[in-house]
Amino acid sequence: MGTFGSLRTRAVATLAAAGALALVVGCGGSDDSVTGGGKKDGKVVITMGLYGVMGIKETGLLEQYEKENPDVDIKAEIAGDEQTYYTALQTRLAAGNGLKDIQGIEIGRAKEITETQSDKFADFAGMAGTEHFLPWKESQISTEDGKVLGLGTDIGPMAVCYRKDYFEKAGLPTDREEVAKLWEGDWTKYVEVGRTFKKDFKGKDVAYMDAASGLFNATVYGYPEQYYDDKGELIYDRNPAVKEAWNLAADAAEAGLTAKLRQFQPGWDPGLANGTFATAVCPAWMLSHISEKAGEANKGKWDVARAPKGANWGGSFLGVIEKSPVKEEAKKLVAWLTAPEQQAHIFKELGNIPSSQKALDADDVKNATSEYFDNAPIGQIFGAAAQEIPDKQVLGRKDGTIKDTFSQGLALVEQGTSRDEAWKTTTERIEKAVG
Repeated sequence: MGTFGSLRTRAVATLAAAGALALVVGCGGSDDSVTGGGKKDGKVVITMGLYGVMGIKETGLLEQYEKENPDVDIKAEIAGDEQTYYTALQTRLAAGNGLKDIQGIEIGRAKEITETQSDKFADFAGMAGTEHFLPWKESQISTEDGKVLGLGTDIGPMAVCYRKDYFEKAGLPTDREEVAKLWEGDWTKYVEVGRTFKKDFKGKDVAYMDAASGLFNATVYGYPEQYYDDKGELIYDRNPAVKEAWNLAADAAEAGLTAKLRQFQPGWDPGLANGTFATAVCPAWMLSHISEKAGEANKGKWDVARAPKGANWGGSFLGVIEKSPVKEEAKKLVAWLTAPEQQAHIFKELGNIPSSQKALDADDVKNATSEYFDNAPIGQIFGAAAQEIPDKQVLGRKDGTIKDTFSQGLALVEQGTSRDEAWKTTTERIEKAVG
């Protein structure tokens, strides 16, 4: 049985050091010192540009690959902030230099890459040993003419992380199965539980959820279409799914159920450490962040319950630059890093859910638990959630930008702006950003 989190401390220490370097380099244009690798001193040097906690470096996989392939030297740089990372990547793609051999691609950027940068990335279509991915995952990084510009790392099936001690103080169930039944089938029920929590909680001032934007993302990503239709047309301002998600998140904000802390923005990490909120909508990849920032003092207080509905929020790919001097060696490395065995390893160590169906079916994934989250059976919870993700996942060119703008708009509601005025401001900002 796998146990999540055994490498968490080392992972975050690695990220902090590497991320600081990457953010400095990432803002610096086309520095030739960080271009792709090549052949040096009898070795193949492969460079990688990553972000966040993708688990590739943090779990020792790069060291393992170098040990098994002594003629390969891998140099990976990790940016802590994906927005900064992607801005630098766009600049370097436009300039045609300063690129790594392998570049991470976040799901919200995939459509823009396939539509505007397909000539810059190598094609993985038909590569032997890459037939194990979820079909919809591969389609997200494929061009209309059939090129596959990367291989999937993880996906973002949804759950709800909650503080058992706080639920007890509010007179709510604490058992994860009973908690899941409170909101089963409907995110509206999740908000209603929040109203009960706020009314009955006994103790210090604790918000029910961290942010309205987290609830918005969980709701809207349960639908096949969010901001674009399958013809590439913008529909964010008239899509009923977006309006439903907006209004539900605004309901929570106006009812005072949120701590007004946008996820991964300043204040959220201290909120985890200080226990200022009782729940957070949590895709699988968020578990490692919560456990690290909430810290040892809160170990066992957090648990994981099934989300009301299936949805996919987040996930990444690894792509190889077409003009890399070590393109074939880099493609081989990417195929190995995203193979079922390596995806299962990352999941067991950090909790990132595999995008490989074969890995999802492996016993050590299905039976994995999280010691930090009171031994929650995360393999079962997120594995089942992965099967509930809509098969059709329509991506748009500026998905990431639009998502961030909606999060900013809901922050306005949390600060007292009316939902209608905040909606108007948000759509105006989106129009300006995406044209």
